[in-house]
Amino acid sequence: MPSVRRVSHEFLERQGLTTVFGNPGSNELPFLADLPDGFRYVLGLHEGAVLGMADGYAQATGRPALVNLHAASGSGNAMGALTNAVASRTPLVIVAGQQVRPAIGPEANLASVDAPSLMKPLVGWAGEPACAEDVPRALAQAVFEARLQRRPTYLSVPYDDWEAEAGDNSLAVLDREVGRGAAPGAEQGRRLAERVAAARRPALVLGGDIDADGLFDDAVRLAERLGGPVWAAPSQFRLPFPNRHPLFRGVLPAGIAPVSEAFEGHDLVLVLGAPVFRYHEYLPGRYLPEGTRLIQVTEDAAAAARAPMGEALVADPGAVVDLLLKTLDAPASPAGDFRPVPGPPTAEGAETHPEEVFAALRDELPDDTAYVVESTSTSAAWWRQMDLRRPGSYYFPAAGGLGFGLPGAVGVAMGSPGRPVVGVIGDGSANYGITALWTAAQHRVPLTIVLLRNGTYGALRWFGGLLGVPDAPGLDIPGLDFTRIAEGYGVPARQAGDAGELRALLAEPADGPRLIQVDTALTTPS
Repeated sequence: MPSVRRVSHEFLERQGLTTVFGNPGSNELPFLADLPDGFRYVLGLHEGAVLGMADGYAQATGRPALVNLHAASGSGNAMGALTNAVASRTPLVIVAGQQVRPAIGPEANLASVDAPSLMKPLVGWAGEPACAEDVPRALAQAVFEARLQRRPTYLSVPYDDWEAEAGDNSLAVLDREVGRGAAPGAEQGRRLAERVAAARRPALVLGGDIDADGLFDDAVRLAERLGGPVWAAPSQFRLPFPNRHPLFRGVLPAGIAPVSEAFEGHDLVLVLGAPVFRYHEYLPGRYLPEGTRLIQVTEDAAAAARAPMGEALVADPGAVVDLLLKTLDAPASPAGDFRPVPGPPTAEGAETHPEEVFAALRDELPDDTAYVVESTSTSAAWWRQMDLRRPGSYYFPAAGGLGFGLPGAVGVAMGSPGRPVVGVIGDGSANYGITALWTAAQHRVPLTIVLLRNGTYGALRWFGGLLGVPDAPGLDIPGLDFTRIAEGYGVPARQAGDAGELRALLAEPADGPRLIQVDTALTTPS
């Protein structure tokens, strides 16, 4: 009779979940025993970095990633990073160790009391098997729920279960597959196509799911067929459209009133692959202008249900894009020339202006470079200088929680062999996931980190002005030298004194990870 561990390992292998991101404790060791030869264990030195790396890896590969955490303490350490994975709809399968069954009730040390409740409401599904024989089935449910919901799931397993016999029926799980079909029905598709075709001034809003689902180029074709303006949805974590395309109007502001203002004069707003909407700053007003109709198409049923306005169709955005391309009669509008990039300003004093940094990245690095960005105070400067025309070119912390950038960049690089990957990281955010540098060094991940150091939490300074709190304490972080920190973790690092030196360093070949620190002037997110 095979053990629970053996059946579970074989199931994971058949499902392609053979890369394990983790930081093990005693409860997890029995699961990790006898890992098959094809498995790879990626050790992170903090659970937040572990989950961030898995998030980046799953987004880059388009497949679920397996995360192994230590009981309640390790799971708790990962929860901040989990918020970003939830908001980006990343399918992660989190398996956590639990005390042996007889020790859970008495709350022995390392027992996770009511473990499934610990990660709720963040995860889409959480469970702890009622008996050892149910572990393989519950593990399969965690995998399938993650795929179906496009959301992290959580399974707590008592560590004495792994050695138990799996039972006569356990092998049935090995051949299971679960899929879904989400094309709109014939009548739904006809009505949607008619409404889009009848619109006099349609506008298109695209979400991160467009890029995550491989619809980047199809979205361009649809936009050119419609001929109207295109926005990225607020609080964007992936770029769904070339940012210098003549139809692109940028990322919508994350406030009710400015979003409504952007839609003035449009009779139809078609939202594909995004919630409606992920606001941030509280700027109240009408949700939509008078006479504007909004139609949302998303696979995320919860996002459709909670939207405060408009109509929603729960369907695969890809199927809808394909339908519209086939049914709309109008020929595609000529794209015209992509908008030129303005010359970057220079900063006063010794610091480099962030736009000079981004101009150097744009000019010196290959066009297919993927950027993982967590420098929140330089967002406006970023979009003024970058020219991103490829799918999978941009990743950002989806929930706004710091700590995704460095680990996410490591995960994206591991999941994108052969593609250049750059992490653009602010000094305020770098500290939240700094231990990911060690993992990058150990695995010789081909990755460039450009560290923007301005000595303060720049985005918070901007928010202080918005909220009328200009004198808030705790916003300055002087005295950090990330070149020395990186070298301590085994990553070669250099200081770029100015934009010219940065360009020269970027042009140098790199074998494995590297970090380039640049002292930058303080800018605002918008």
